[in-house]
Amino acid sequence: MKFIKDPVHGYVEVEAELLPVLDSPPVQRLRHVKQLGFSCLVYPGANHTRFEHSLGTMHLATLLARHLALDPADARLVAAAGLLHDIGHGPFSHTSEAFLAEFAGHDHHRVDHLLAEPALAAALDEAELDPAAIASLIRGEHPLADLIHGDLDADRMDYLLRDAHYTGVPYGTVDAERLIQSSLLQEGGGLGIDESGIQAAESLLIARTLMRSAVYFHHTSRIATAMLNLALCEHSAACGGSADRALALLDDGGLSQALAASGSMVARSLLAGLRSRRLYKRALYVGRDQVGASFLTDRPSLGRMRALAREIALAAGREEWEVIVDIAPFPADMSMGVQVRNRTATLDLSLVSPLVNTLNETRRSQWRLGVYSPREHVAAVERAAVGVLHVKKATRQDTLSSLERTED
Repeated sequence: MKFIKDPVHGYVEVEAELLPVLDSPPVQRLRHVKQLGFSCLVYPGANHTRFEHSLGTMHLATLLARHLALDPADARLVAAAGLLHDIGHGPFSHTSEAFLAEFAGHDHHRVDHLLAEPALAAALDEAELDPAAIASLIRGEHPLADLIHGDLDADRMDYLLRDAHYTGVPYGTVDAERLIQSSLLQEGGGLGIDESGIQAAESLLIARTLMRSAVYFHHTSRIATAMLNLALCEHSAACGGSADRALALLDDGGLSQALAASGSMVARSLLAGLRSRRLYKRALYVGRDQVGASFLTDRPSLGRMRALAREIALAAGREEWEVIVDIAPFPADMSMGVQVRNRTATLDLSLVSPLVNTLNETRRSQWRLGVYSPREHVAAVERAAVGVLHVKKATRQDTLSSLERTED
C-alpha cells in the first residue's frame, strides 16, 4: 500500500497491486496533460493535470466500491478503471478532442490499444485485472460503469471539486461524502441514490451548471481552444494528414513542439499567440434565440465550421485564417437517468427534484455561437458574420449579456 498526498482528498491510498499500473507509461504521460487545457489563461492556478484527477477518481471510486460492499475483485476492477479512465485523452485534454475525433478517428473512451502497451499489460496481468473488462467499464458498457461513467459518478465528483480548487471559482461545491453514503446499486445494474442523497445530488448538478459557464465554456477558453483546433487543421493540411493519429499520443509539450516546427506558417503563428496570450477576440457571440435551429441540433464538424469561416472571411475581405467559427454542442439534459429510492418506490431524480428541469433550461440558455478574429478586424468580421449566419436582432437580454465582451 502506498499513500499519496492530494490537495483535494488528503491522503489517497494506492493498493500495492496497482502501483505498477500507476507507474506505467500511459498513466505517467498524464502528468504532462493539463486537466483544463487553456483555462490557465483565465485562471492562472488551473495548471493541474489529468494524472492528479485520475488519482482522485480512483480514490472516490474505491470509496464507492467499499460503501456498496463490492467483492474484492470488482472493487479492484473499479479502482483500476478509475485510475485508467483518462489515458485516452489527447494533449491539452478536451481542447484537442474535436480535431482528434474528426481527423484521426480518436475516441478518448476507447483505450483497448493503450491497455495493450507492454508495461501496462504486464501490470494488469500481474494484478489479475482483465483489460477487456476495464475497457468496457471506461466505455460505459459494464454493469458497474456508473461508478465512473454515470451521472453522479466518481469522475464528476472529483473533477468538479478539483477544478474549483485550482481555479479558485467557488461554484464546484460537491458533498462527495454524502453522495457516496447515499449511493446504492439498482437491480439490473446502474447506480442510484436513496432519498437522503437528493440534496447532495442537486448540489452536484448546480456545480456542473455554474462551472460550465464560469470555467468550462468561458469565452477566453473557447477562443484558445478554437485557435488550437485551427492550428491543428493547418498543421494536418501541411503534413497531408500523415501525422494525425500520432498527435493523440503526445503530451502538451510534445504537441507544442510539433506545432512550433510545423510546415504551416499559420499553425506556428497561432501557437505563438497562445503562448503569449495574444488571442483572437469575439466578433460575434450570440445565444440560441439569435440563430437558426440548425445550429442547435447536430453540431457542425470542424470542416463545416471552417467552410463558414471562409465564407465570412471572404465577405469581410480578410484571410480565411483570420476568422474562426466556434459552434459549441447544444447541452444535453443532465441526470435524467438517476434513480432515487424512498420507502415505497424508485423514481427518476427529475420527478423528485424540481431543480433538475430548471438547471437544464439554464444550461440551454448558456449556449453560445462564437465568431472570432484578430482585434483589428472585429468590426468587419462582425458585419460579415451577421449576414452569412443570418443572425437575428438581439433582444434586451442578449444586449445585456453582450456587455461581457469588454472583459478578457
